[in-house]
Amino acid sequence: MSTPAAAPQPHLNRWAHLRMHLPSLPHAFVSLLQTVVVALFVLTFLLQPLLIPSESMERTLLVGDFLLFNKQVFAPADRLAKWLLPYRSVARGDIIVFHHPQPPMLIKRVVGIPGDHLRIVNGQVFVNGVALRQPYAVFEPAPPDPARENFPANIYTDPEVDPEWWRQMESLTRDGELVVPAGEYFVLGDNRNHSLDSRYWGFVPRRAIVARPLVIYFSLVRHSSTDAQLDAPQASDDRLGHERELAERLTGFVRWGRIFRVVH
Repeated sequence: MSTPAAAPQPHLNRWAHLRMHLPSLPHAFVSLLQTVVVALFVLTFLLQPLLIPSESMERTLLVGDFLLFNKQVFAPADRLAKWLLPYRSVARGDIIVFHHPQPPMLIKRVVGIPGDHLRIVNGQVFVNGVALRQPYAVFEPAPPDPARENFPANIYTDPEVDPEWWRQMESLTRDGELVVPAGEYFVLGDNRNHSLDSRYWGFVPRRAIVARPLVIYFSLVRHSSTDAQLDAPQASDDRLGHERELAERLTGFVRWGRIFRVVH
């Protein structure tokens, strides 16, 4: 007379079922390694985060904006790389990220490309004799500055202008217009009265341009030095007012409306 087989334990069945659906250790390691490789490739060659620290690009970019920028679009590329990844030349109106001695990385907008004849009259940029349409430019109050408002200036009066750049600018000026040499770009900040840019230190070489911003992926509320003084908040004694103030404290540190905004 045979002994009946023991009934399988429910918890053992559940463990066996779970093991069947769990990835093996080598498979999990390979998946993790693939994720790391893709992330490193994207951050190294395509996208990289950047924090805006100053007001020179207001109101296009605000202090506290976090950007993802494309490192490949302006990168010098061979024929194979151009086929694999998007690539194009730097154009007038592009916002670019570029290497600079001080600070080591800057972001400005291109207004002059090689061969352009430039001049600025009362803040209006003229390119090849035509007024440049610049809806992105803002002119916040600032003390008068001939080097900024009427460029190129006839005499050297601003200590913030690099003397070496002044000497170079004199040799490149024709009939009151600055001629952009081959391989060089003239850049301005969108916040025209509060930006140290090509007017003060000269051209950006093509080899120094590394990327263009794509999108604002996060934005912290950070007031710049050019912001108007904010009105002091009025305290409220009613319960509804206190609840509103608490909600503002919890949510008011982020500019939610700027998240995922495309930069152009």
